[in-house]
Amino acid sequence: MATAFITGAGVRIGSAVARALARAGYDLALHAHRSVKPLEVLAAELQGLGRQVSLYSADLSDPRGVDELGARVRDAHPTLDVLVHNAGLFERVAFESISREQYRTMLAVNLDAPFFLTQALLPSLRAAAQPLVVHLTDIGGERAVSHYAHYSVSKAALLMLTRALAVELAPHVRVNAVSPGTVAFPEDFDTAAREAILRRIPMGREGSVEDIARVVVFLAREAPYITGQVVAVDGGRSAQL
Repeated sequence: MATAFITGAGVRIGSAVARALARAGYDLALHAHRSVKPLEVLAAELQGLGRQVSLYSADLSDPRGVDELGARVRDAHPTLDVLVHNAGLFERVAFESISREQYRTMLAVNLDAPFFLTQALLPSLRAAAQPLVVHLTDIGGERAVSHYAHYSVSKAALLMLTRALAVELAPHVRVNAVSPGTVAFPEDFDTAAREAILRRIPMGREGSVEDIARVVVFLAREAPYITGQVVAVDGGRSAQL
């Protein structure tokens, strides 16, 4: 039975990816930090589908937590078919107000954790027949948005990590990125802000978390010759100026 490990799996995109991979036949190793209760509910749901599910909690901003998580997952899953780095930090702060701690935490969660978790789990990935690593990136890693400098820097670096690992870990381990557009508005977005964003999307609407999950399953099951690529799932937003 194939196994997938997903970080930040308790809510939103992470939980949708977990459900999609479970329906595709994968057993799951699922991580959360602040969303442990929703993760436990999700685990019960997926176990109801006949899947084996193991749960992990760790603070990905803490290097020791990342190292311990990697060791625990590697010991429990000596063979790992899919690794999805979904956990991420997102915050709006004016550039002049970004502290060193905010900058450090942003890069620790969005870049360092994927880097060192993949490194820790590489033996398990290499033991699988067709292993895949997926990074969840963002249009903000390619196009600047005011008040998100540290976030954009972290996602831009994650894009390069995708390409660097695709080259270095080939031919056996594939590494790709999925770049969501507007698939679930933050709760604090008012109507005017939502409409302004929708006007910049050629398809004229937001997507769904399931749109992202379907692409992850496609990369895992149907795309053995795709590596080093960034798949934008954004309704065409990244295609225009």
